[in-house]
Amino acid sequence: LKHFRAIATRYDKRDDNFLASVQLASIRIWLRSYESVT
Repeated sequence: LKHFRAIATRYDKRDDNFLASVQLASIRIWLRSYESVT
């Protein structure tokens, strides 16, 4: 997750926005790994 600047620096002030950013970044990482397998 360190490749995502907003997450690494905790750019979002509200907890729910931060959690959503972490979830989106995780999905993007998962999709990249899934694409490389198929």
